[in-house]
Amino acid sequence: MIAAYLDHLRVERRLADHTLESYARDLAALAAYADESGRTPEALDRASLEEFVRRQMTRGLSPRSVARAVAAVRGFYRFLVLDRRLDRNPADDLRPPRAWRSLPKFLSLEEVDRLIAQPDVTTAGGLRDRAMIELLYATGLRVSELVNIRQGDLHLDEHYLTCIGKGSKERIVPIGEQASQWITKYQATARRELLRGRTTARLFVNARGGALSRVGFWKILKRHGRAANLPRMLSPHVLRHSFATHLLERGADLRAIQVMLGHADLSTTQIYTHVLEARLRSVYDRFHPRA
Repeated sequence: MIAAYLDHLRVERRLADHTLESYARDLAALAAYADESGRTPEALDRASLEEFVRRQMTRGLSPRSVARAVAAVRGFYRFLVLDRRLDRNPADDLRPPRAWRSLPKFLSLEEVDRLIAQPDVTTAGGLRDRAMIELLYATGLRVSELVNIRQGDLHLDEHYLTCIGKGSKERIVPIGEQASQWITKYQATARRELLRGRTTARLFVNARGGALSRVGFWKILKRHGRAANLPRMLSPHVLRHSFATHLLERGADLRAIQVMLGHADLSTTQIYTHVLEARLRSVYDRFHPRA
C-alpha cells in the first residue's frame, strides 16, 4: 500500500522526485515501526501513530523533517480511506508535538577536554580564559550570567556561587573542585595583571582592564574552539547544553538540573531527556548485534 500511495503521488499528484524520496523514507520508517510489533501500517491506531512521531523526534530530526513525516503519514492514511482500505483515518489531525524544538547541540567529553586544554595558562589572558571555560562547563551558566559575575558572588570554600538569571531571579549554583582551583589561580595573579591598577566588582575583565562583554567571551570561545578543531556550531550555549546533558547521562535528577540551569518550568529542562534518548538509540543501533 505504501508503494501504491507513492505511485499515486508520482503519477497523479506529480510530486517532485526529492519530495517523493523524502516521503518514501518517512513511510519506510513507519513500516519498520509497525513491523516491530508484528503489525502492518494499516493496523496502527492513533496512539501508535503518536508514539511513532515521538520516536522520530528522539532520533534527532529537525522540526521541519518531523513535520514532513507527519504530512506523509496523514496523506498515506487519507489515501487508504479513499481507496476503501480503511473505514476511518487514524491520522486525522495528527500533529508533531507543538512545544518541541530542535534538539540542542552539545560536545562529547573528549571535545570538552580538548577545548579546556587550549588556553595558554602561562599568560594572564590564557589563565582568565581557562578559568572562564572551566566555570561555564562546571555550572551551565548563561553567557550573560558568566560575564556579570562579581567577586562577591563567589563562595569558593563552600564550592558554590550566586548569580542573577532571567527575571532578575537569584539562584545558587554548585562549582566543582577544578573550576574553583582555576578561578583561584586567576584571581591570584592574572586578574590583577589585566586590571592594571583599576578596580571593578566584575570577576572577569578584558585585556584593557574593563568589563568583559558577552561578545568578547563569544570570540574567545570561538578562537579556542577553532584551535581544538571543534565543530563550527560551538557557542557558550553549547557548553551549557553539554553541562546538562553530561549530568543527565550520569544519573543526575532532572529537577536538580532545572534548578542549576535556572529554568522556570521543568518542561524546558526535559528537552535534555530527548537528547539522551536519541544518543542511547544511536549507541544501540551502532553496537547491538541484531539492531
